[in-house]
Amino acid sequence: MRRRLQEKGNEYGLSSAQWGLLFRLMKEDGVPQARLAEFLEVEPISVSRMVDRMAENGWVVRRAGRMDRRVRMIHITQKAREACDSIRQISTSVYDEALLDMAEDERRVLVGALNKMAANLCATVSGGNGQTACP
Repeated sequence: MRRRLQEKGNEYGLSSAQWGLLFRLMKEDGVPQARLAEFLEVEPISVSRMVDRMAENGWVVRRAGRMDRRVRMIHITQKAREACDSIRQISTSVYDEALLDMAEDERRVLVGALNKMAANLCATVSGGNGQTACP
């Protein structure tokens, strides 16, 4: 699915990791770079380079944090917001293609199983201490 999304969204020149970063910012604008690294499961230096490229192309902007000016907060631009609407349509078409010929109850079972798997892995990561490392 990631490969198909990349193929169909190629006109924007963004990698799947960059799309993931943009969609994260759509949900929560103004995120510290370190938090984006955790979300994307990459090293902070990788996010820094990714944000550099995205900022150069007008997808995101960096701003100093309000509480700590040393913290660089990443914000999505209007250009990115407009592109996200288009890529959402692309992702919907890819999901529809992937789920083609699956009955609604099969889809519900699949999504339920995937959610359970993610919850199990989050519980394992947190070690049962009530804190989770999962987004």
